[in-house]
Amino acid sequence: MDPVVHFEMPYDDAARVSNFYKSAFGWKMKMHGEEMGNYVLAMTTQSGANGRPARPGNINGGFFPKKPDWPAQHPSVVIAVRDIVSAMNNVTGAGGRVLGEPMDIPGVGAYISFMDTEGNRVSLLQPLAMEKPKAKRAVPRKPAKKDAKKKTAKKKTTKKAAGRR
Repeated sequence: MDPVVHFEMPYDDAARVSNFYKSAFGWKMKMHGEEMGNYVLAMTTQSGANGRPARPGNINGGFFPKKPDWPAQHPSVVIAVRDIVSAMNNVTGAGGRVLGEPMDIPGVGAYISFMDTEGNRVSLLQPLAMEKPKAKRAVPRKPAKKDAKKKTAKKKTTKKAAGRR
């Protein structure tokens, strides 16, 4: 299954929407500039170093500026897919309508919105491949100094005990 990974909502005033969600829910808001379409990222949960939610099932979201020439500017969810072109074909094959062409979001992946059969605006995201953590090299465990002292003490005790017999 392709999971819901993000939500989006339109705004008229970036500062006002940021202040509202920060005040009402404690979300951390990060405003992006013109190069990112004045997008406002909403961190709704603790995230890892990669910026993704640390707890499975939690999602973050964002806000985009309303524009008179954009279709269906309503709250929506974003679904992560492995192959955006294949997912677009599945959407149209199931009776939905893809809105425009995929766009690349720097550092995030390929993105496109669509209308479902009920008139809901939904989006697809083909995330960039996540870096795999480097495998830790297996290093033989050296006994700690305490362990070494215990072994030495054990040997002395054993020798003393053997001498007494």
